[in-house]
Amino acid sequence: MSLAGKVAIVTGSGRGLGLAYARELARQGASVVVNDVDAQTATDAVKTIEELGGRAVAVAAPVGPTETAKELVQTAVDSFGRLDILVTNAGVLRDTVLWKMTDDDFDTVINVHLRGTFTTVREAVLHMRAAGEGGRIICIGSPTGQRGNFGQTNYSAAKAGIVGMVRTWALELKRAGITANAVIPVAATAMTATVPYFAAAMAAEANGEPMPPFFRHDLGFGTSDDVAGLIAFLGSDAAATVTGQAIGVGGDRLQIWTHPEAALTAYREGGWSYQALVEAWPAQFAGALQSVGESFPELPEEFRSADARPA
Repeated sequence: MSLAGKVAIVTGSGRGLGLAYARELARQGASVVVNDVDAQTATDAVKTIEELGGRAVAVAAPVGPTETAKELVQTAVDSFGRLDILVTNAGVLRDTVLWKMTDDDFDTVINVHLRGTFTTVREAVLHMRAAGEGGRIICIGSPTGQRGNFGQTNYSAAKAGIVGMVRTWALELKRAGITANAVIPVAATAMTATVPYFAAAMAAEANGEPMPPFFRHDLGFGTSDDVAGLIAFLGSDAAATVTGQAIGVGGDRLQIWTHPEAALTAYREGGWSYQALVEAWPAQFAGALQSVGESFPELPEEFRSADARPA
């Protein structure tokens, strides 16, 4: 088993994508600390992993506070003797448009996603650097953080911030042999279950059938298990040279996202005054403006019927 002897923490792993990550890490030989805010959900996840022959323990606590981060790391060390891999997956949603978003909507999402990633990674890195054996930091991003999405100011800010932190951590942790990467998953979740565009794919999964090729190939949209293989790979020795990357995965598709780069560079002696910009913008700069949001191809007719919707 490729991760035999390794120990991993996966936050937000009681269900969904997080549970898929924890199961795959255990299947590859790692012992796993499962985390969920609900104690019964965390306990059930541990039972699922143990029934598959893996080793796991549960920590029921909300991600965000430093105290939770300390408890997660201490549990890994006390239960399994070490810590090699951290996957920061925990998250919540409070979707609404900017002018309706409350302070609590914003703060809750930022606290769990962004602060929770920061506090948990900081605690894990303190242990990994002291142990001197390297480590793997795997943070979960989102296409929303890369491209933006209507009604998700808080979520897009948090996910974009996570990728920004990963790039910085890759620089700071290199000498310690600790890699830091972001995974951008595209998979069937409770959120996509409510989107009519994905109804046929969700129905197929609910019925235990393969997702149609349009979704798996054209959209790069698949199951939680389609993402889990990348998580295990990035946690392994095989990925020792992979760091500072944002890697998208879903269905049959894997993508290496670019880092932000200037799309156009222009110079003008004396600088760019207001009048100079007014005159130059249409011809010199307008064509280089970048798109925002994700765009999807037109849904094929065969997937538009009511029969495609999950029961």
